[in-house]
Amino acid sequence: MDDLVSTAWLAQNLAARDIVPVDCSWFMPSSGRSGRGEFQQSHIPGARFLDIDELSEKQNPAPHMLPSAEDFGVAMTKLGVAHDDRIVVYDNSPLRTAARGWFMLRHFGADRVAILDGGFQKWLAENRPTESGKPEPREARFDAAAKPANVVGKNEILSGLGVPLVDARGRPRFEGAEEDPRPGVEPGHMPGARNLPYAEIYNPDGTFKPREEIRKLFFAAGADVDRPFVATCGSGVTANSLIFAARLLGNRDTRLYDGSWSEWGSDPSTPKVKGAA
Repeated sequence: MDDLVSTAWLAQNLAARDIVPVDCSWFMPSSGRSGRGEFQQSHIPGARFLDIDELSEKQNPAPHMLPSAEDFGVAMTKLGVAHDDRIVVYDNSPLRTAARGWFMLRHFGADRVAILDGGFQKWLAENRPTESGKPEPREARFDAAAKPANVVGKNEILSGLGVPLVDARGRPRFEGAEEDPRPGVEPGHMPGARNLPYAEIYNPDGTFKPREEIRKLFFAAGADVDRPFVATCGSGVTANSLIFAARLLGNRDTRLYDGSWSEWGSDPSTPKVKGAA
């Protein structure tokens, strides 16, 4: 299974016993939308719902921080998702949150995880089948083991990473021209960071842009997509779109700053910069 699969591919393979669609839709609280609520109204047949907000480290003040491997494994087993399934993640969110689900599943040991190109938006546009309500129980076991090399922490960045930081937030927030939506988080960006807004790598229908176009976007942002980098964003969600895009171009040497600007911007002691990259 490729890292990126089409709606036609999923429709043709949906009946396979080891294919498990996973809806990872999440929305900003201000949107008034609920990923879980919309999933219960309509989802791809057989899909499970991964709540990236609920399945996080609640003891950490930064939002969406990765949970423990034990908690993740228990949650996936309960959902009916096994670590050796062929998992196809998707979303119906403008934040393209399937990439976060993709990262989490791979981080905790699932090797066969793909993103559905275009997500639920494209699936619906093509009048493909849906169902509502809770999915049927499915027997599964997810033996989770974290891959700590996939992530970096604040102290590592302060000490000097030796690789570029690429920020996936929109330019107004990156440049500090727009206030952060989270209380107590200062505007701006980390010194030396480059800016490639995650939305730029997608087409209007939610599919990824052609690979060479994505490559040009990275280089235009001052980031070499063929070399190691650390991706960051507002809360560790949209940065995963950059990590996935780099993987499409053959780069497996990327990491996530999971705390992202929510952690960095709320710490009075961290250096902050305003203006263009």
